[in-house]
Amino acid sequence: MSNLTLVVDEETLRKARIRAMQRGTSVNALVRDYLDRLAGESQSADGIAEFRAAVEGAGASSGPGGRSWTRDELYER
Repeated sequence: MSNLTLVVDEETLRKARIRAMQRGTSVNALVRDYLDRLAGESQSADGIAEFRAAVEGAGASSGPGGRSWTRDELYER
């Protein structure tokens, strides 16, 4: 694990300490969790982009006029 030094104004740090205390954790843990989520967002965004590319390349659609049925019609007995 690496160390990180941040410069934060005192009022922001005071509010962060209060919020951390309310959550039963530390400012360090809050920042670490935030960075974990931030780093993970790019991975999920890459996955979404790959999925969209696969869907667009599949050529599946409802046709040029779109669907011609309603949900109720589909489930009529």
